[in-house]
Amino acid sequence: MFLFWHRSDPRVRDNAGLAAAAREGTVVPVFVYDTDLFGTMGARQRAFLFRHVAALKRRYRELGSDLVVRAGDPDEILVDLATEYDAETVFYNEGYRPARRNRQREVTDALAGIGVETDARTDRVLVDPGRLASTYENHSRFHDDWETVPKRGPYAEPDADALADVSDPKTVPEPDVDVELPPAGYAGARDRFDDFLANGINTYNDTRDDLAAAVDAPTHAVSRMSPYLATGAIGIREVWADAGDAYESATGRARKNVDKYRYELSWREQMYHLLYYNPDLAVSNYKSFPNEIAWREADADFEAWTRGETGYPLVDAGMRQLNQEGYIHNRPRQVVASFLTKHLLIDWRRGARYFTKQLIDHDYASNHGAWQWTASTGTDSVDVRIFDPVSQMSKYDENARFVTTYVPELRDVPAGKVVDWPTLSRREREELAPDYAHPIVDRNEGYDRAQRVFEEALGKR
Repeated sequence: MFLFWHRSDPRVRDNAGLAAAAREGTVVPVFVYDTDLFGTMGARQRAFLFRHVAALKRRYRELGSDLVVRAGDPDEILVDLATEYDAETVFYNEGYRPARRNRQREVTDALAGIGVETDARTDRVLVDPGRLASTYENHSRFHDDWETVPKRGPYAEPDADALADVSDPKTVPEPDVDVELPPAGYAGARDRFDDFLANGINTYNDTRDDLAAAVDAPTHAVSRMSPYLATGAIGIREVWADAGDAYESATGRARKNVDKYRYELSWREQMYHLLYYNPDLAVSNYKSFPNEIAWREADADFEAWTRGETGYPLVDAGMRQLNQEGYIHNRPRQVVASFLTKHLLIDWRRGARYFTKQLIDHDYASNHGAWQWTASTGTDSVDVRIFDPVSQMSKYDENARFVTTYVPELRDVPAGKVVDWPTLSRREREELAPDYAHPIVDRNEGYDRAQRVFEEALGKR
C-alpha cells in the first residue's frame, strides 16, 4: 500500500506524484488540513482551494475510492496513516515555499523514524529548477537555457483499480468569502482553458494588454488561468501541451500570438527558479544595494492605495478590481506595484502582503518575484524602472473603458480628461468629478524622488 499526500495539487489528472504512486501499487489519497500553513493564505484563495479539494473528493468517490481528510500537523498525521494502512512509501509533490519545504523535511524525518520512505516529484513546474544554473542576469538568458530542457507531457488520471477501496466522511471547511469565485476544481479549470483555446489564444499577444478587451471579453483577451495554476487545480504540463498543440496548428500571426502565451509561461517558471535558489525571496531584496533604500512609511498614502483612492485613475481602477474580484489584470498589476514602490516610495513587501491577502491567484513565487522586479530590487536588467501611470493609461486604456468600469466617479468625464486627470488643475478636477480623489503625489515630483532615492541606494549619487 502507498499513500499520496495531496498538497497544492487538488487534481487526479496530470499529477506527477499521484501517477508515480499509482505505478507502484494501490494508493490511498490523503489531504491534510494544515491549519498553520493554510492560515497564512488569504481567505479568498483558501476558500477557492478548499472548493477544489471538495471537488477532488467527489472525483475520487466517482472512481470508487475516497480522499482521506485530516486536520493537524502533517508529520504526525502521515505517520498515523502510514501505520494504519501499512504503507511502504508516502509520495508527494515538491513545494518551493520555505514553509512547505520545512514541512517536507519534518514529514520525511518523522516517517523515516517508523521505517517508511518518502518520494517527492517535480510537479508545479515544467523544469526542475535544480537542472538549471543558479543565477541568470535576465529572463532572456533564463529562457534560452530553460527552453533546451525537454518537457514531458501530462500524466494520465490513475486507473480506478490503482486506488484503494477506502471511505472517509471528513472533508474540508466551506468558508464564506467576500468575492465571487470562479468555478472550482479541475472541471472549472478545464472549461476555462478550453474556452481560451477556442476563442483567445490565437489573438493573445494582440489583446493581452488591451484593457478595453479585458472588460468586454475577460476570458478571451487573456487566459485567466492564473487562479487555477496558483491553486494547482490544473497541471502545468497539461496547459503547456495544449498550448503547444495550438501552436502547431496555428499559422501566421496566430502562431506568433500562441507563441507569446507559451513564452509568458516561462516567466512563471523563472519565478519558481528564483524562489528555489533564494528562499528568502519574500522578505529580502534579491539585488544587493551599496546603500539602504529610503522607503517611506506613509501609512495614509498606503491606505489610499489599498482603497483605490490615489487620484491616478489607472492605479485606482486596478486596486478596485483587486478588491472587488480578487484578481487584477497584469498591466494594471504592474502599474499599481510601480506606483506604490516608486511614486509613493513604499516598501514592496507591504504591497506584496496586501496582494497575498486579496488575490485568488496569489502564487508565492510569482507574487514576490514580480513585486521585486517591479520595485527594481529583483532581476530586472534596468536599474530603475518606473511605470508612468498617465502614459500607461494613454497607451492601454485611452478610451477609459477599463478605468470607468471600476471608477464610477469618472464615468461622465471625457476619456481624454480621465487620462490626463493627475495633470489637470485642481479647479478643473473639481468641476469634472467632485467626488473623485485628487492625486496624493505630484506626477513629476514622485518620479523624480524615486529616481533620486534609487540612484542614491545604488551609489550613483
